[in-house]
Amino acid sequence: MARKMLIDGEVNKPNEDETHYDFDLFVIGAGSGGVRASRFSAQYGAKVGICELPFHPISSEVVGGVGGTCVIRGCVPKKILVYGASFGPELEDARNYGWELNEKIDFNWKKLLQKKTEEIVRLNGIYKRLLANAGVKLFEGEGRVVGPNEVEVIQLDGTKISYSAKHILIATGSRAQLPAIPGQELAITSDEALSLEELPKRAVVFGGGYIAVEFASIWRGMGVTVDLCFRKELPLRGFDDEMRAVVARNLEGRGINLHPRTSLTELVKTEGGIKVRTDHGEEITADVVLFATGNIQYSETCSLYLTGSFGVELDCATRAVKVDDYSRTNIPSIWAIGDVTNRMNLTPVALMEGTCFAKTVFGGGQTAVMIIPPLSVVGLSEEQALEKANGDVLVFTSTFNPMKNSISGRQEKTVMKLVVDAETDKVLGASMCGPDAPEIMQLNRMAGGSLDGEVVVCAFVGIAIALKCGATKAQFDSTTLEVRLAPNGLFSLMFGAFK
Repeated sequence: MARKMLIDGEVNKPNEDETHYDFDLFVIGAGSGGVRASRFSAQYGAKVGICELPFHPISSEVVGGVGGTCVIRGCVPKKILVYGASFGPELEDARNYGWELNEKIDFNWKKLLQKKTEEIVRLNGIYKRLLANAGVKLFEGEGRVVGPNEVEVIQLDGTKISYSAKHILIATGSRAQLPAIPGQELAITSDEALSLEELPKRAVVFGGGYIAVEFASIWRGMGVTVDLCFRKELPLRGFDDEMRAVVARNLEGRGINLHPRTSLTELVKTEGGIKVRTDHGEEITADVVLFATGNIQYSETCSLYLTGSFGVELDCATRAVKVDDYSRTNIPSIWAIGDVTNRMNLTPVALMEGTCFAKTVFGGGQTAVMIIPPLSVVGLSEEQALEKANGDVLVFTSTFNPMKNSISGRQEKTVMKLVVDAETDKVLGASMCGPDAPEIMQLNRMAGGSLDGEVVVCAFVGIAIALKCGATKAQFDSTTLEVRLAPNGLFSLMFGAFK
């Protein structure tokens, strides 16, 4: 059966006299998006090749690894460190729950680092097997686009091999960048922060995004003295302002020193460590300085000839590859997905773009990626709702001290918030700051088992799905989730707290 192709916006019948290519699709970059696009395209019957740099935990222009940023130097290793750091405060809290612990509790950073490395090596192998099982040919080396239908792979021994492909997909992602200030070479990025040989005693983090906040929290949970410097009044620009204020208070409650409206002007190496100077005249001495100030798109290396005679368009400021709603560049045979396009730089988005690309080009459909603005946890923030709404907007918040904290004495509040259209009662946005917030807001899964012969079903309600389905405030208020735990026990989760 002949494949249908999307060419110049039309699904045309294949040309029987069309040129023969080595591959139907060649992908440069085997991160989350590239691997997904390769596997799904192969499942549609395409002959697929993909290339990726050799594995290393810290990326550069010569090393990378199958699995990409999320698996090797992003979400996965960071989450492992988050779990590791969470035990520090838990052990502190345990004393107030009756656990008699020694005053000094040792933490072995090298052991956690080893476990983290073992896990990402394991996942790297799994991703390679996924490609092999799908029939995708993997090349290890640097990939370059040298023509509308030609790629060049520079292998590890330096030899160059060219391949022709009917479609080329650029999925090379992005990498952390260092701001241009004196002494920038003394700083590290999140890549190096995930692989430090020694745990620092003092750290300065520069940046106000979620990566900066996460690493500040990780290090503080491990006992490090942390100073967090950011340019705005509050961290996490783009999120709901009320939630940002809650996060700032909770960070201070954890013992992190916040420096709002602050930029770094110079780093100086001294015998006592790295001296950090700010634009307010402050001087902070640290063992490690982390810059978490944004990424730059990886279009230069893989696409060395993109600005050649065939002229794939790049964004002048970011060097991101310009694409349309179908992830296609201005050259019909060349496509791009993921962070290299600088649209929405998140792993789930890259996965969705990879899925949609495969369906569009090889599945006979035309699928664009349409995303609700996710500047709050789910849906619209209060500020966005006020700007976009035609009528009045109602805001409901619930602030409370988690029951666990009432005994431990930990000063971290939980805040939940709904933004509602006053006329229709439709929930426009939901935010939460507190324990298990990601799972409560986003997950939708069920797990089954048995207890004393009784079936146990634990359901995690996906508020994201509720918003997607147009749920109203009244429906939230009237919802009760009942989980049968045992013949004599019933657990109810009420959404009536939003009053």
